[in-house]
Amino acid sequence: MMSNLLLLSLAVLAAAILGCLYRLLKGPTVPDRIAALDTIGVLLLSMIAVLCMLFRTTAYLDIILVIGILTFIGTTALTRYIERGVIIEDGDAEDDR
Repeated sequence: MMSNLLLLSLAVLAAAILGCLYRLLKGPTVPDRIAALDTIGVLLLSMIAVLCMLFRTTAYLDIILVIGILTFIGTTALTRYIERGVIIEDGDAEDDR
């Protein structure tokens, strides 16, 4: 019974990823695409967590941490690029302060 619910949740998460993939490809604006990409990352984390429960293992927990960190860094870098036009700023310019 529990494995059937976990399989159902994997199917629902996969359908949600497909919906976000549509928004990523057809999104009207760049912020919509960034939000869809971030949501795909979170859904992927959720799918791996469900797989850990389904297989009754903790082997994939490190992968969850890595994907979470990369999703956060990627979303932060993309939004910073949209906001300022650069990702990494020079520390020399004191006029910007």
